[in-house]
Parts: sequence; C-alpha cells; structure tokens
Amino acid sequence: MAEILWNKAGDPLMAFGRTYFASTTGAPEIHDAGVAEKLIKPFKPIEELDNTETFESYTLSPWGMANDFPVKALDIIARTGVLNTGLKFIRNFTLGQGIFPTRVTGYNDSGDEILQIVNDPKITSFLEGRIVRRYMANAFRDYFKLGIAFAELIPNPDGSAMAGISTINGQHCRLTQAENGVIKNCIVHGNWPDPPVDPFKVIPVLDNYDPLADLVNRRISGKTAGKSFVYLIRDEWGNEDYYPLPAWYSAYRAGWIDIANQVPAFLKKAYANQITWLWHVKIPYAYWDKRYPKSIHKDEVARMAMIQKDMDEIEGSLTGTANANKAIFSHYAANASGKPEEMWMIEPLDNKHKEGDKLVTSAAANSEILFSLMLNPNVLGAGMPGGTYAGNQGGSNIREAFLVNIANAWLDRQNILDPIEAYLAFNGVKDVQLRFRNTILTTLDTGTGTTKKLS
Repeated sequence: MAEILWNKAGDPLMAFGRTYFASTTGAPEIHDAGVAEKLIKPFKPIEELDNTETFESYTLSPWGMANDFPVKALDIIARTGVLNTGLKFIRNFTLGQGIFPTRVTGYNDSGDEILQIVNDPKITSFLEGRIVRRYMANAFRDYFKLGIAFAELIPNPDGSAMAGISTINGQHCRLTQAENGVIKNCIVHGNWPDPPVDPFKVIPVLDNYDPLADLVNRRISGKTAGKSFVYLIRDEWGNEDYYPLPAWYSAYRAGWIDIANQVPAFLKKAYANQITWLWHVKIPYAYWDKRYPKSIHKDEVARMAMIQKDMDEIEGSLTGTANANKAIFSHYAANASGKPEEMWMIEPLDNKHKEGDKLVTSAAANSEILFSLMLNPNVLGAGMPGGTYAGNQGGSNIREAFLVNIANAWLDRQNILDPIEAYLAFNGVKDVQLRFRNTILTTLDTGTGTTKKLS
C-alpha cells in the first residue's frame, strides 16, 4: 500500500511504496478566485518555522530541535580544548586593545584612512570604561560560540537618551516567531530549554534592517521610557533567519570535534587498562630443577618463595628507567646432541598499541577544527593536518597568520560596534567613527618586538 502525503486542498504531493517513489509536479488548477487569493502568501523576509514552542502567551522559535542548542554547543566547546582555546583566541585578537573615537578626514595614496582623533573626554571615558569593554568581550564570546549575540540598549528613565549597554547571556535568550517578517521580542529566562513560568523577561527586538531608525521611531512615539531593547548581532554567513549556526559547527558536523575528543578518551582508557608487556622471558623447567632441586627442598612453599624472589629480581633487571639499556647475563650448557639446555630466552614483545598514530590523528582533528575557525594552526603550534604538534614553521609564519586574522576581523568588529554607534547616535553624537587598536608582532631587526596599529 502506498503512503501518500496530501496538501490542505486534498492534492497528492508525493507518495512512496515498497518499490517506487512518486511526486506531484505543476500546480493545482484554481477555479475560485477567493481560494486562489488565500493560497497566494505574501512574501516574508523571515523563514517559516517547521516547529514552534509556546511559552506563556508567546510563540517561540526554538533554538535547535529540542530548543537546547546553546546547552549542547557550550558543552561541546567546554569538552574540546582546541576549540575552546581557538574561540578565546579569536575573541581576544578581534577585541584588540580596545576602541577609540575618530573622524575620517580623507584617504592617503595607499588608500589608508586619514584619521582625526576625537578628543571628547566624555566619549573617550565611555568607550574606555568597563561598561563598553564588558559589553564587547561578552558579545564577541556569544557571537563566536553561538553565532549570535544579544546586545541590550538601556535608555534612561524617560527614554530620551541611552544610559547603558550590555550583553545578555545568549544561552538565556529565545526569539519569538516573526510576525509579517519581523521578530518582535526576545524572551530571557535562566532555565531554557524547560523553564518554569516565573521569572522571565520580555525585551523588544529592534528591526534588523535599520535598528537605529527603529529606535528613534520608538522614541518619537513615546515607547522607549522604562524599557530596554535587544540589538541582534548575528554572523549572517549562515542563512538561518533566527539563530545562525557558528562557524565551528561545520567541524562538528564533519565529525572532527568527535575525533578530537575520542583520541584523549581512548588514550586514557588504554593507559588505564592496557597490558604493557615488553619482554617475554622463557626459562626452562630444568633450570629451576638444578637451582632449587626438589630433593633438597622438602618444603614446597619455601621453594616456591625462593623462585618467586628470583623472578622479581629478573623483572627488576628488565624494567625501570635505571635499567635502560642494561645487559643481563645467563649461562647454559649443551647436551650430548649439541642442543642447549637450561638456556634463557628473552624476546621483546611487539606492542600493537601505537600512541604516536593516535597523536597524528589528534593533530589532524585539531587542525581541521582550527580551519573551521579560519585560524592557521601554526599560530597555536598545531602544524598541518597529519603532522605533529611541533610542525609550526617559525615566527614569520605566525606573524603573517596573525595579520591575516586581523584583516579578516573587520566585518566581525563592525558588527560588534554597530550597537555602540547606535547608542552614540541616539544620544546625539554625530560624525564619529570607532576604530580598534592592535598590537602587531614585528621582527627584532625593526628595533622593537611590537608596534601599535589602528584599524
């Protein structure tokens, strides 16, 4: 019997049976203009959700199939050393040495900006203060870990000006389903994915197309007093409309993160449980019959204790760092036929467990994870895939990789600066651009180990 999937109008969409698959092509003919009008849906810039969740009176877009993506993502990051370190490294070099206000007055022949520093103590104090530094550090954290950050703009009591900016912990945020293509609210709760009803907070989300214009319009309409607003910061390389996947997730889907975690777990189990025999010492029975004749040792227990003592001494002579490359001597005699009697044989055992092979696999997994982050593994001393951890190629390679990282950080930096610039513009600060300070590694022949750059 065929299984048929129908649409709401009763038309078959596709069918499948034991030996065939069928699908419907074209469009059903519409005779009723009213029905046709209902079937034509208006264009929406936000994707329709396959599943939603209801929390209180709000319809939510779940973050992941079980609404638990942040929980799983943060657990993966915490368990994967190279991923955790790589993400923190990206956060730190993207943050640079802070930001400063400037005006772009022109460009030189090389195309570089000609900057005029804005010496406004109030603006400078705000940008160099803990509030902005903490906002940027936490926003970069969630942006790189989860693919999205939730900046919170906080007006003064009457809503006429901005008084603060912060980052809401991303794992506590969920977005409501878009209405007419617009995401209106962010639900903040400390116990997702299965929160109790109380307490929670509903914060309006600014329009993604022009958040500043949306904020100004709300002030004109008298809707900013006593409220704060979420300014979404998303890495929109992913095409997801609600929660873009972070860049590192491709390495997880490919299995490299699992491999990176399995190698140390395997080695830990192996070291705890493996049999590490290195030598096989073969001693003929005739040797013990001559060394401890049964006829002399009437007490079998005492004879066995003496043999055990000799065996312990043999093991002590073959093992331990103090006995490395140490020789052992034994004597034997030949019988009438010329064959040796009572001869010891000491054979090295082939250890099938090769730790070095696992470390090569681990190095490859680490490199693939760093590639997903657009990090040159040499910067962290990881070498190339298949190589060892000592495979970095010197200081010049690391310096060049670091410069490439900074050059690629421009878009991410602008995304994090957007809420700060909206904050300043809302407060009447005009014609001010924000730039980052960077410390650049140089060679010793330049007379200094570092130099300051602005970007």
